[in-house]
Amino acid sequence: MKKSLFVMLVTLMVSVSSYAQFEKGKYYGSALLSGFDMNYTGSEKWKFNLGLRGGYLFEDNWMAVGQVEYGYQKYGPKTISLGAGIRYYITQNGLFLGMESAYKHRSLDGESVNDFVPSVHVGYAYFINRTVTIEPEFYYNQSFKDHSEYSGAGIRIGIGIYLE
Repeated sequence: MKKSLFVMLVTLMVSVSSYAQFEKGKYYGSALLSGFDMNYTGSEKWKFNLGLRGGYLFEDNWMAVGQVEYGYQKYGPKTISLGAGIRYYITQNGLFLGMESAYKHRSLDGESVNDFVPSVHVGYAYFINRTVTIEPEFYYNQSFKDHSEYSGAGIRIGIGIYLE
């Protein structure tokens, strides 16, 4: 009897605390890593991206985000991007959909290209503790400058922090 009461109490606490994770008024910060041959585009052979993302939950389950990212390629252009977007948490267990738009500046051997790149992604916020998450996500970037060379899909992983 005591065990079943304890299990019911823990289940209630977990369900209540999971609702509070994506509520209005929370701040979000994240460090991102992508690439290492996990993404594919026509122009990239080996690359990785490092990024920082910040956000604010303006409504329950809705977050406005901003992102800055640096991309390195061994034999291709280096990129710097600045973007903004929105994220929606589908369920309180951490599954989310997102849309972003970024301005990317690519430079290689003195030549530079500026590009506008919208992106969609789906991911999961896995809570390690009450505020820290590991967030794997799948994404697709669509380049307006050159679809065959700079558009592509990939995997990104981040570590996020949710603060009140």
